[in-house]
Amino acid sequence: MRDHVRTADGRLLRVEVSGDPRGRPVFLLHGMPGSRVGPRPRSMFLYQRGTRLISYDRPGYGGSDRMPGRRVVDVVHDVAAVADALGLERFAVAGRSGGAPHALACAALMPERVTRAAALVGLAPRNAEGLDWFAGMAPSNVNEFRTAFTDPERFVARLIPRSAAIRRDPVRLLQELRHELTDDDRQIVSDNTIRSMLLRNYREALRTSPYGWIDDALALTGHWGFEPAQIQVPVLLWHGVKDVFSPASHSSWLAARIPRATAVLEPTAAHFAALRALPKVLTWLLADTRVLAPSAPARPVSGGCRPQAPA
Repeated sequence: MRDHVRTADGRLLRVEVSGDPRGRPVFLLHGMPGSRVGPRPRSMFLYQRGTRLISYDRPGYGGSDRMPGRRVVDVVHDVAAVADALGLERFAVAGRSGGAPHALACAALMPERVTRAAALVGLAPRNAEGLDWFAGMAPSNVNEFRTAFTDPERFVARLIPRSAAIRRDPVRLLQELRHELTDDDRQIVSDNTIRSMLLRNYREALRTSPYGWIDDALALTGHWGFEPAQIQVPVLLWHGVKDVFSPASHSSWLAARIPRATAVLEPTAAHFAALRALPKVLTWLLADTRVLAPSAPARPVSGGCRPQAPA
């Protein structure tokens, strides 16, 4: 099993594969900050459902070489390189939080390879026409994203020491976020299994440098390099209505522009509830037809999924 893949431009990507080695392949693109070891269903759950889950560190995170100046669209070449190395012709793609726009990029630019795509608690483009991008967003994220967009040098100068402190003690990141979490999110991140996965994820994400996080934020607030309206494959947009880190209005905006979008807004859920939703999202990604029912539709809607406890 390959644990590193070399890209066409010579970079190394750190890869992890779990579940059934002969199962149907799904790429899981991690959040921000994040890594290939981020939260996912247990390997036995994946194996029982015939799923081969592939994750890798985006450039600058964990064990992957940095790609300075990368855009969201650059994920397409990296996912293709990993798929080629693993001998995969067709696959589904899911992305959570900061990984969601990257999953949409794969859906837009690899329609011949991507069967379905899912974007959980994701963002819309910074230049989204008709969307108040910061409306409903927590002050901490407003500050970070606005600084990344308007004063990237200041953003980098602030994030380097913050990243170093979190690398030494990943609990710091959850402590920073705690006062902005909903009661439901606090309960989720207090679960010992999920908390352990998150802390391992943050530590690995920042193990070698802060630049995965830095480059992600700059890419997300810059031009993505594609338009969501380009996407022709089926897409599931999942969002918790109470999310203050990436507001649900972003998924509603995307749903109105992606031709084959299925949008689901969970009325009592927030950001970290996407971890609970992931098992059902994987079922949707690998289903031949849309078999899951929505609980609170966004527009446009046809089908959907409900969250369940992590497997």
